[in-house]
Amino acid sequence: MSVRIDDPARLGRTLLPGRRVLGWAEWGPPDGIPVLLSPGAATGRWLGVGGGVPDALGVRLISVERPGTGVSTPLPGRTFADHAADIGAFAALRGLGRPLMVANSQGAPFALACAAAGVVAGLAVVSGADEIAAPAFAAALPQELRGLVELVARDPARAERTFAGFGPEAMWDLVMKGSPACDLEVYQDAAFASAYRRALAEGFAQGPAGYARDTVLAMGRWPFDLASITVPVDLWYGEEDTSHSPDNGAVLAGRIPGAERHLVPGIGGAVLWTHTEPILRTLLDRAG
Repeated sequence: MSVRIDDPARLGRTLLPGRRVLGWAEWGPPDGIPVLLSPGAATGRWLGVGGGVPDALGVRLISVERPGTGVSTPLPGRTFADHAADIGAFAALRGLGRPLMVANSQGAPFALACAAAGVVAGLAVVSGADEIAAPAFAAALPQELRGLVELVARDPARAERTFAGFGPEAMWDLVMKGSPACDLEVYQDAAFASAYRRALAEGFAQGPAGYARDTVLAMGRWPFDLASITVPVDLWYGEEDTSHSPDNGAVLAGRIPGAERHLVPGIGGAVLWTHTEPILRTLLDRAG
């Protein structure tokens, strides 16, 4: 399956208070409705969504690299609260008001932290990494993954060093080995593979520390209250997705007031790129 992936229309860096930089990329009209993109694991700012959709919907899509990935300044020991504060400062500095947000894969808990902090006005979580350290999932995890969750809980510093052993090729192999055939049709298409590999190379451009910190945070217990979220939240999962949530977000949807869950047949974790238009349109409609 061929999915068009456009290069960013605009690239930049925003200087935060404290002299740190956040790197970003934009698609769509510069005067469009601001929608931030919280990217997946170790992907830099270059990987957007289905080509042409932001322009068609009048969306100014802005992918923001987390600290230590791409060109964003590292922040050792950062927390979810740090991330929400960064996004709030970024939106204020760029005049975005209270933007909407789309989160993919490992970007999901960081986006949910922003929603819990009131930084964003609406959220679409797509193939979202679930809180796999929650007790409800203890018996549902494969043995290897359960071991990593236990390591994060027992010795987060050691876990972070373990995750720092990853690089772009290891991430590519991990995704390819864990994806169903319907996703591989997307990921291994020449144009998509080139864009994805470029995003991984940029994600690891400063080394693995940014990814490692992200992963420790995502695989531990989430310290923010999902029940406190008051903005519209939609959860999107492909029915063939077996890697992001043990139950395709069923428990997660029940923990977020008013959340709506969408299961898409015939696809797995690639749903952000195969169903960009309904995801963004639903986000715009639900947020008014």
